[in-house]
Amino acid sequence: MKDAAEAVEDASNSRAFVLAARTGFAVSGILHVLIGAIAIQLAFGKAPKADQSGAMGELATQPAGYILLWLGTAACVALALWQFSEAVFGYRRMKTNAKLGKKLSAGVQGIVFLALALTFASFAAGQGKNSGKTTSDTSVQIMKAPLGPQLLVAAGAVIAIVGIVFVARGILLSFTKQLDMPASKALRLAVTVLGVVGYVAKGIALFLVGLLFVVTTLQARPEESTGLDGALRAVREQPYGVYLLTPIGVGLVCYGLYQIAKSRFARM
Repeated sequence: MKDAAEAVEDASNSRAFVLAARTGFAVSGILHVLIGAIAIQLAFGKAPKADQSGAMGELATQPAGYILLWLGTAACVALALWQFSEAVFGYRRMKTNAKLGKKLSAGVQGIVFLALALTFASFAAGQGKNSGKTTSDTSVQIMKAPLGPQLLVAAGAVIAIVGIVFVARGILLSFTKQLDMPASKALRLAVTVLGVVGYVAKGIALFLVGLLFVVTTLQARPEESTGLDGALRAVREQPYGVYLLTPIGVGLVCYGLYQIAKSRFARM
């Protein structure tokens, strides 16, 4: 068993596997750039769904789009597996409390990228679904279950808290601890600025998604919980919505560019 575990650990640290995992960050970055661009379009008029399904739908319409979707699937699977390997084998020299936190974070990120890989695969196979509608339908079903409203409010609160954490990471520059920063001063500054703006915008977007869950649940309208697209459209409907949504869209583009940079500079 020990030999098998060591073999798995060695494989997860191989150059080819780490390179494939790094590509997962780049794929996530491209998605966020597309989502941000769609959000900017939405601010000034009609646009596709401003979420993962909208971005993947845009990819599917491009030349060789389905090839890109399958490549995205493979890259996200590799990154998910690398995160799971970190959850199991990583952080051995850290103190117990810090180690548990890091391992839990790696496990959660592994689940996130595995879910993203499954979404890529569904669109690549021509069976992609509107994620907003899926979220809405799921919310309606949970609302009908025992303690369903409480679960939805709790889920919304957790998402909102994660959003606050993202904002804090951006403001405190804690995301830089995950990077081997480039030697070039100008490039370091560019990566840092993209990270700060990106993390803050991503955090605001997540906070809005969580808030939408809480508000629609308390108003007994779970069908209006449509995830990121619904949250951004709600912002657009507010007074001066165009001036609120545009910087969020620009920030999401910055987060995507940061993720692309992270694929090169992440400590792995």
